Amino acid sequence: MTKGRWAIATILLVLIADQIIKIWIKTTLPLGGEIPVLGNWFALHFVENNGMAFGLEFEGTTGKLILTLFRIIAVGAIGYYLYKQIKNNAGIGLIISLSLVVAGAFGNIIDSVFYGMIFTDSTYNQVAVMFHESGGYAPILFGKVVDMFHFRLLEGVYPSWMPFVGGEDFLFFRPVFNMADSAITSGVVLLILFQKKFFYSKKN
Repeated sequence: MTKGRWAIATILLVLIADQIIKIWIKTTLPLGGEIPVLGNWFALHFVENNGMAFGLEFEGTTGKLILTLFRIIAVGAIGYYLYKQIKNNAGIGLIISLSLVVAGAFGNIIDSVFYGMIFTDSTYNQVAVMFHESGGYAPILFGKVVDMFHFRLLEGVYPSWMPFVGGEDFLFFRPVFNMADSAITSGVVLLILFQKKFFYSKKN
């Protein structure tokens, strides 16, 4: 299989899996709903956010619009870079890593751009409906990103002697994320870990 096909296959696999999970979660659970998977260690916990990976966000309508447009520009730039690397016959590791980043970024762009138009609003008492006759909950570019993976690997209480957080609950890992976030993180980690192999050997 050519490197271009490897890139396409990686992107499509991540996108399809990401969207299937998101659509199923949004049309099955109310906001805040949860399905235990591995006891208290891992659960599917439905939350939405207006912004970046792991629930980070910019405040306000303007911030949301800027973030969505930035995402579109960024994924276009990374996608073009991926295309150039394929043309330059870069290593398969670099191609797969870049493809994971492109797929993850594009997966969250789909939520931001289209979900507001095709779903009714999710509330703590109501499950969203897809393609309802009344329309969606937001105009194009203002949809919310669906997150669901919640790992509670370690829970406890900070010791009382610790400044600022003493006596407060401790939870690792607190952020809720999705498959697109995982793809981006995996791609970036691979690029960092193997940067010498991906870039230095290529330059030589």
